[in-house]
Amino acid sequence: MTDIQITASFDSGNIEVLSASGPEASLAIRKDHESDFFQWFHFRVSGAAGRELVLRINGLNGSAYPMGWPNYDAVVSEDREYWSRAESTFDESRDGGTLTIRYEPVGDLAWFAYFAPYSMERHHDLVAAIAGADGVSHRSLGLTLDGQAIDCLDMGDGPLQVWLYARQHPGESMAEWWMEGALDLLADPASSVGRELRKRCTLHVVPNANPDGSRRGHLRTNAVGVNLNREWAEPTAGKSPEVLAIRDAMDATGVDFAMDVHGDEAIPAVFLAGFEGIPSLKQEQQAGYTLYADLLERRTPDFQTKVGYPLTRPGKGNLTMSTNQLAERYGAVSMTLEMPFKDHNPAADKAQGWSPERSAQLGRDCMAALLEWLVERETA
Repeated sequence: MTDIQITASFDSGNIEVLSASGPEASLAIRKDHESDFFQWFHFRVSGAAGRELVLRINGLNGSAYPMGWPNYDAVVSEDREYWSRAESTFDESRDGGTLTIRYEPVGDLAWFAYFAPYSMERHHDLVAAIAGADGVSHRSLGLTLDGQAIDCLDMGDGPLQVWLYARQHPGESMAEWWMEGALDLLADPASSVGRELRKRCTLHVVPNANPDGSRRGHLRTNAVGVNLNREWAEPTAGKSPEVLAIRDAMDATGVDFAMDVHGDEAIPAVFLAGFEGIPSLKQEQQAGYTLYADLLERRTPDFQTKVGYPLTRPGKGNLTMSTNQLAERYGAVSMTLEMPFKDHNPAADKAQGWSPERSAQLGRDCMAALLEWLVERETA
């Protein structure tokens, strides 16, 4: 019986082959460069037709979020367009924690990943498409350490300064799928929601804040192993040029409303995290955050407010994190949106779990909730 072939030598690829025998393989995830973080995987299997693959990823007890593996199913695609779920089980007692993926492909090729990848090639397609829309302008805020552009798309001419940014943690690829949905709505001349938002707001959108980590197949860090969402108090050109460029651009415009888009490895739900622990918290600021969460929960069953992160005690907010820094620095209503790697259990989908399609739809729903939020504040 011939052995399957496994490779991750492509954009966002990440896996190491420990051994392979027939249709079975033992694998390990490569750590982020100059970092101990690891959890993201993305690889291709060939020579698989007519055989059940048994793929074991070992050593996961030492991963960034070990609680992300129980009740998790890997994503799989044979055409790289539709991503479904492959039956997966986690055994923490085997080989330092092992995720076993079982899947029988129809054809000879199958791609597996921690979540549906959003390639840098697709990122450039998205930027090109939106930048070419009427009323949209593009600017590069700067360059990363690998020399990639930090793309920003600007639109609208209203007084409210809105910043949307995603993929500070590059392995959280659902964040750029969210961006695709949000940008499609914002740039669509036929969308009444997009039209009204462009009237009321000036929007600045950074679809991928960490292109180096995205291309390198990192979970959480940039080219030199830095977690960008711990750099917002004192970003530097040598360690975190991405944050420095984005924050400098924010300083030039100010920020009234901001959303930092992420994914959470362990919690099977969509939720928000706020800035309740910042030193200068204002009552109207917190009220604005609560109003937005309530409106989004009312709009879509793919969002809820019962499950999430513990609240931070007053005055203990971490100002190295963007949501806290923007709320403190600008008085903004800022928030972190978290989507699951598993599924949104209150409205679960057995076939796909949380998916690119649902991420994009949530992006549209978040923009519609933003318009409701503006109307509510105008009429209060």
